[in-house]
Order: sequence, then structure tokens, then C-alpha cells
Amino acid sequence: MEYASALRALAFFAITASMTLLPTPARAQQLQGKALVKALQQGGYVIVMRHASSPAQKPDKQLADPENVHAERQLDELGRNSATAFGKALRDLKIPIGQVLSSPTYRALETAHYAQLPDPRIVPELGDNAQPPQDAPQSMRASSERQTVWLQREVARFPKGSNTILITHMPNVTAAFPSASVGFSDGEAIIFGPGAKGVATPIARVKINEWPKLAAR
Repeated sequence: MEYASALRALAFFAITASMTLLPTPARAQQLQGKALVKALQQGGYVIVMRHASSPAQKPDKQLADPENVHAERQLDELGRNSATAFGKALRDLKIPIGQVLSSPTYRALETAHYAQLPDPRIVPELGDNAQPPQDAPQSMRASSERQTVWLQREVARFPKGSNTILITHMPNVTAAFPSASVGFSDGEAIIFGPGAKGVATPIARVKINEWPKLAAR
């Protein structure tokens, strides 16, 4: 009897865990359209966004932007245009932006620049940190885990009267919020607000080309 009870308990735990880890698009889309705009206009949210479109290859030094002295990955034309339109939409919608925290990579800072976001501050924890392989040194895995914990904490720092923007990379977002970031695309944003007991909850996902559409309504 004890053995059978233990098996039932294990089965229940497995089912519960799998339900917890499933993507939850409904939770991530609680606000949209005018309701989302109105909420953001009041402030109090954290917008976690992936940098705008950037080719996977680094540019040739001869083709790199003059400011891109280390020939890092940089935005392509789509990235530059979409970041510009994103920033204009925020201003047209009168969505107040307070702190802007950015990865130190060139493409993330470019995203802030073309969007004309106010005073972006470089934060190493938002840097490009692809998930290390299983055989990676412990120090590398620990660094990745620290970034994940930092990001999970930062989205719960809800500002008053404005919204915070964090510009980072897909591996960081998917490691910190696996259920909320399925299919996360270039320039896309997950918007976090206070849920039950003040716990950070994803209340919307907005692709970078959807912001101008919100402003046009």
C-alpha cells in the first residue's frame, strides 16, 4: 500500500510540474490594444525587450558603422527602422519611460539610440550570455545563473509614474522566463506588471512592429 501511495504521489507531482512548465500565452496576453496603452500611460511596468533585428554575422570592418570600433554585430536596415518606429510610437502614445537599462553590446545600444530612449545605462547583467554547454566550466555556468536571477529580480522593481525598459538578448530572456518567451523574436517585448501579492507577472507581449499599430488606432 505504501509503495502504491508513493507511486501515485510521484505521478501527481510529475503532472503538476509539467503543467507549471507549459507555455502560458493566456497569462502573457492579459492586456492588449487600448487597455494595454492606458495601463502603460499610467506607468508602473517593466518592459523586457530583445534588441532589434541584427544579422548573426559580424560585419566586415570596412562595412561596420564608424562607431562600431570592435566590429560587433550591428542592426540591419530592418532593425534600425523598427527601433526608430518603436521609439516614435512610445512618444506618440505618451507612454512615460524612466530608466533604460541596456546590454553593453553594440546592437542593444543601437536599439536604444534609434528609438531615442532617454539616457540608456549599460548593465553587464543584460549582456549577451548564451546558455553554456553541459561541459562548460562551473564558473561560466555560475555567471549565467547569476544573470538569470538578476533579471528575474529586476522585473519586480516596478517604477512609479513611468515604465522601465530593459534591452537584452534572447538567451537571457528564455533562461529567466521560459514559459513566457516561447518564440521570442527580434525587438519583441514582454511587459511585466504586479500580479498576485505583487509578484512580477507577464501581462503582455508586443512585437516591435506592433507598437506603431497601437499608435495608429
